[in-house]
Amino acid sequence: MFKAHQSNKAAAINPLKMSQPLGGALALLGIDNCLPCFHGSQGCTAFGLVLMVRHFREAIPLQTTAMDQVQTILGGYENLEAAVLTMYERNTPEIIGVCTTGLTETKGEDMQGALATFRKKHPEIAAKCNLVFINTPDFTGGLEDGFANTVTAVIESLVSPAEMKVSGRVNVLAGSHLTPGDVEEIRDLVEGFGLSPVILPDLSTSMGGRQPDDFKATTLGGVTVSEIKGMGAAVLTLAIGEHMRKPAQVLERKTGVPFKLFDRLVGLEAVDHLVRTLAEVSGRPVPPRIRRQREHLVDGMLDGHFYFTRKRVAVALEPDLLYAYCGFLRDMGCEVTAAVAPTQSPALERIKAWSLLVGDHEDFETLSRGADLVISNSHARQSVERLGTPLVRAGFPTFDRLGAGHRVTVGYRGTRELLFELGNIFLANDHAHAAHDAGSTPRGMEDHHAGPHAAA
Repeated sequence: MFKAHQSNKAAAINPLKMSQPLGGALALLGIDNCLPCFHGSQGCTAFGLVLMVRHFREAIPLQTTAMDQVQTILGGYENLEAAVLTMYERNTPEIIGVCTTGLTETKGEDMQGALATFRKKHPEIAAKCNLVFINTPDFTGGLEDGFANTVTAVIESLVSPAEMKVSGRVNVLAGSHLTPGDVEEIRDLVEGFGLSPVILPDLSTSMGGRQPDDFKATTLGGVTVSEIKGMGAAVLTLAIGEHMRKPAQVLERKTGVPFKLFDRLVGLEAVDHLVRTLAEVSGRPVPPRIRRQREHLVDGMLDGHFYFTRKRVAVALEPDLLYAYCGFLRDMGCEVTAAVAPTQSPALERIKAWSLLVGDHEDFETLSRGADLVISNSHARQSVERLGTPLVRAGFPTFDRLGAGHRVTVGYRGTRELLFELGNIFLANDHAHAAHDAGSTPRGMEDHHAGPHAAA
């Protein structure tokens, strides 16, 4: 078993880590008619808002309780109460999700106590609007932790046991490492077996790109509150990503719905596991369309495996996405020379790499020297310029390329597209090196080519 070592530097340089509140907001964006809010200063919210707007290139409905230093010290309930009242009166959302920040967590904000106080003082609003308050301190954990904590809080607040199960209904707990395009691909696979998925959160219909006729200050698209409340009627929960284990366990404990965890959906064997599960749940054979997709992937792997063998790749991503990429690369015969994650996770225990570290982009740059390819988010672009190594952008944030939200790497089709993308880079590099070697004079042969009279 490989163990991830923790960087012991006094400060992070070019951080890889994204904060818990950001992960919480990302989860809330996948719920329809929702207003996410940060309980903290305006700067905390503005920073997260800029990152998400640059990544998704969509309007992001993110509110703030606008705390200042005096209110933080004396107590922030009044700001929280005023913010929730204003959000409801102006926009009447169906659900309001409030995530704490480092500012309020440092003081020790009791969010469940604040929620109970608000419901007691404003029962008429609590009866009409679903309120979810989540502790997401940004000085510990990371994006995956905040995402998982928020999904867990939503399940605890809204889901209740069902008297009867609905045949063919399955829950999908989609991890933070999945793009809206990935979520859409998973939906297609599930529906291909005649099953009806309830996806929490569903970024494919909210962050996939929509142009409404009228402006709406809340989220537009995503899983509805009524669908979330009905998750107890499903026959199975599919949890995608190790960090979705906790919300899946809470859902099972509350409703009795069993779950299956899929640590990755990138790679032939990983997707086969999902397809077999869907076939068992539905009682149907694998549809011809999905069989053809598998054949295309196998053919692509045969065509491209020559260019992957023994290539050295360095990867820096969130833990579950890091595990997915490293697993696929090893399946294809690559050597993962460096794997860097921003936070600790059980998923890291299954990653096999020459160097496995919890650190930042400075650590990653040092470990990436000599690699044929680097895979990370857009914050690695300065490092690869110094290294002279190709960069494949993945994860959050990806702000210097179009279509980050539509990129698909899961399923048979997504794995094939990833295979071609990486394989073409290796192929181009091999051709460039061959051309360079052909145009240069071999070392030690200069005098031979010059001839016996060169000295004259």
